[in-house]
Parts: sequence; C-alpha cells; structure tokens
Amino acid sequence: MGFFDLRSTASRFRFFAVLEALSWIGLLTGMAFKYLPAEGNEIGVKIFGPVHGAIFVLFVITALLAARELRWSVTTTLLALASSIPPLFTVLFEVWAVRTGQLGELSTEASKTSPSAS
Repeated sequence: MGFFDLRSTASRFRFFAVLEALSWIGLLTGMAFKYLPAEGNEIGVKIFGPVHGAIFVLFVITALLAARELRWSVTTTLLALASSIPPLFTVLFEVWAVRTGQLGELSTEASKTSPSAS
C-alpha cells in the first residue's frame, strides 16, 4: 500500500499527519521571514496561515474518525488531538501509533517488515 492510497482510515490519518507537519514547516518558515529580517515579508504567513489552518481542521476530523473506527482509548484519542498543537508532533504520534498497534493495517504491515519480526 502506497503513501497516497487513502482508502483506509489509518492511511488517511497518516497522510494528514504528515501534511499537517509539512504545513507547520511552511508556517514557521513564513513566520521567520516575517519577524527575523528588519523589514519582514508577510507573504509566507498569508499563504501558509490559512493552508495550515485548513489542514489542522482536516487532521482533527481525521483523528476523530480514526479514533472511532480503530476503537482508540480516550487517552490515545486525546494524544492524537494534542499532537496537532506542537509543530511536527503529528508525525511523532503517527510513528508511535504504528509501533503500538493503534493504526490497524499500517501497524500490521510495519510488524511484518520490521527486522525483529523475522
């Protein structure tokens, strides 16, 4: 299954987790260009602000749908939602979720390809 195969809830969650982290990078870069030079340029924030906001909302919705479909505990669900606040934590949560079996078939695939499984 490829990264862009969005047929399952787990793969959609992975996609939006990575996309949310990338939009954070864009927003942070835009903020750096706005505030670090003496004469800042706001174009990066004007572009990546709304993009990041929209992706953030999509991530939260996807996380809630994944929680329901994959039967996550309240703690796991809250961790997924909280991971959207600090920059790049959605990717850290996704890696943790795969390793602990929280992402269904993605976790199963990971255990088949890991060196410890053989």
